[in-house]
Amino acid sequence: MLLANKIAIIYGAGGAVGSTIAATFAREGAKVFLTGRNKAKIDQVAEKISGAGGYAEAAEVDALDEQAIIQHLDQVIAKVGNVDVSFNAIGLRNTTLQGVPLVDLDVSQFMAPILSHVQSNFLTGRIAGKHMAANGSGVIMTVTSSPSRVAIAHMGGVAVAMAAEETLIRNLSAELGPRGVRAVGLRPQGMPDSDTIKEVYGLHANANGITREQFRDIIEKGTHRKQLPSLQEMAEVAAFVASDRASAMTGTIVNMSMGTIAD
Repeated sequence: MLLANKIAIIYGAGGAVGSTIAATFAREGAKVFLTGRNKAKIDQVAEKISGAGGYAEAAEVDALDEQAIIQHLDQVIAKVGNVDVSFNAIGLRNTTLQGVPLVDLDVSQFMAPILSHVQSNFLTGRIAGKHMAANGSGVIMTVTSSPSRVAIAHMGGVAVAMAAEETLIRNLSAELGPRGVRAVGLRPQGMPDSDTIKEVYGLHANANGITREQFRDIIEKGTHRKQLPSLQEMAEVAAFVASDRASAMTGTIVNMSMGTIAD
């Protein structure tokens, strides 16, 4: 197992990305501590993992609340002694954030993803990073998206937030790397089995006067494989990156754009 005896905290574990990451980490042997603002949703994820033979505990934690993050981390450490992986998978509904030209976008809508995604990643990364650096090991992880590198119309502040998250990952690595802590981001192309991506594709389709299926087809044709990655494909890469086998990877963003971005 890739993550045997590892302890992982997953923020935003009730969403499509977080729940898939949690199940995959647990399958690979990690004890996963799931957090989110909707306790009922993360309880369901934890029950599913436990039913499959994994170890999962759920707690209601707002990943924008510094004291709540600290308190939960302290509780995990008191119970199991350590935290090896901190994975931030928080999401934000995009109903009013994308699909609108920048010149028509309200400043509060533009700033919403920047304030939520970047602030949350800073808080969870900083708080976990302090503990990990004191222990001399650990991995800080998050998920971004291809608009961080590719200019796409009607992205609002989301692309700016993704680019900022990637910069934060690199800076965390530069500062914490000498103390044994890795920081790595994942940059998948839109995963169509995620309800969030389905919603986003609909917003962009409306903005361009086409159907959701037509917009998805445009995105798929921009990849080398002419297809988009799945949530599970993303999670499989995440499990490897979180493992000791990826010990040489830090300060970087794993490119899962299917060739849309050619590094």
